Amino acid sequence: MAALSAEGLRERLERALGAEHVEVEDTTPSRCATSFRLLVVASLFRGKGLLQRHRLVNEALGAELGRIHALEQRTLTPEQWEAEKAA
Repeated sequence: MAALSAEGLRERLERALGAEHVEVEDTTPSRCATSFRLLVVASLFRGKGLLQRHRLVNEALGAELGRIHALEQRTLTPEQWEAEKAA
């Protein structure tokens, strides 16, 4: 079984969600097990609540999700992302 990588997860999320921007940080070194921090910006999130957005991310990760101990997610629409960058 191949090791999980931040780059591999980023590519998978970009493809599966049509994401405009994805950042994946491997936070495993500071924790006791495999963990990642995500920022996903996708127009697919428009009109969806936080739980719906996180479910979409979880579904996009598929089988890899079962190999991740901790997953911190920030899911934003492109408009939210632009507003955040402008602040």
